[in-house]
Amino acid sequence: MDNELIQRRNPPRIEYLRVRNFRALQDVELTKITPFMVLLGPNGCGKSTVFDVFNFLSECFQFGLRHAWERRGRAKELKTRGQTGPVVIELKYRETSTSPLITYHLAIDEGLRGPYVAEEWLQWKRGSYGKPFRFLDYAQGQGRAASGEMPDSDDRRDEIPLRSPDLIAVNTLGQFAEHPRVAALREFITDWHVSYLSIEDTRGQPEAGPQERLSKTGDNLPNVIQYLQEQHPDRLEQIYEALRRRIPRLEKVTADAMPDGRLLLQIKDAPFAQPILSRFASDGTMKMLSYLVLLMAPQPPRFIGIEEPENFLHPRLLPGLAEECRAATENSQLLVTTHSPFFLNGMHPEEVRVIYRDERGFSQVARAADIRGVAEFIKAGASMGHLWLEGHLGLGDPLVNSGAPADRR
Repeated sequence: MDNELIQRRNPPRIEYLRVRNFRALQDVELTKITPFMVLLGPNGCGKSTVFDVFNFLSECFQFGLRHAWERRGRAKELKTRGQTGPVVIELKYRETSTSPLITYHLAIDEGLRGPYVAEEWLQWKRGSYGKPFRFLDYAQGQGRAASGEMPDSDDRRDEIPLRSPDLIAVNTLGQFAEHPRVAALREFITDWHVSYLSIEDTRGQPEAGPQERLSKTGDNLPNVIQYLQEQHPDRLEQIYEALRRRIPRLEKVTADAMPDGRLLLQIKDAPFAQPILSRFASDGTMKMLSYLVLLMAPQPPRFIGIEEPENFLHPRLLPGLAEECRAATENSQLLVTTHSPFFLNGMHPEEVRVIYRDERGFSQVARAADIRGVAEFIKAGASMGHLWLEGHLGLGDPLVNSGAPADRR
């Protein structure tokens, strides 16, 4: 088995996230993060904001800090209202299940010339004892980094100035072979797929040419189907089999090049001989196809974010989709936001976080497994979706105390 396949089956895992001063996330911690995690709560509670933290970090690495910052309205719109200080994102992750825990800390502020990296560091503690060692430490384009496979406090940390204070050190130094730990984090983050799937975009007729990965909006779905037809027909058949179990009478999907060089996506359903164009297929068919193509890809992204997968789908399909997501965690870490008790029925309490706004208007997070009574209900045979719908979680209900914890005396 080659190293790439081994890494795919033992992917990096985020175990902790802390966010400060990012819109309604004045100071939020997510601990004990699982390979499959679901966020639920009332509209406007901050679920999508947590989701956007991952998208923001991904865009910083793909397109640059300035692009990601400007797109969100700069400090005026991005920073928590009434608060001062930088936006802070801190991740704790492992490169593999047996690797040491690594902390990545990124603080961003804004000056007269725009956004800049106020503080950025990477640290780990290789053994059970001793102090954590910062093997990368930067601020405003100046700093030091230790090289080597296993950077240690005995290693020399070289000063490597960056060209601009808005450059992210991990994204810059991670391109060089002498910084493999930094490179591993850069590779991980640039591989994230934070989905903002648009059904209308999936119905397009893009220029022909195989593409390995589904885009965030799904506008290259025909290209990915073409890639699977040419390079991974067995995997495509597995996707069709999964789709047939969920969409009555569907047989297959084809992507064929037209004379003008564009791709035509067609859906074949029984008993008709003639397929229909994807633009006339149901929204649910296109959405389920897109999710299965994403989750069952031969080399899926190592982090996948999906917002409200229940939209356009029959409720009885959602527990099965949750199981598809769970199966995908063999190679990926998944974050899903939902309002659906049917999707939630496929989840375990330790995989669920409930988000609500406190009396100050700031988002707070509760782990479902820590809520009083949940473990006993689950042991008695209840499901998470039923507990959520019937109000047994005691918080996150938009009609009770504005979603904040109810008085359960």
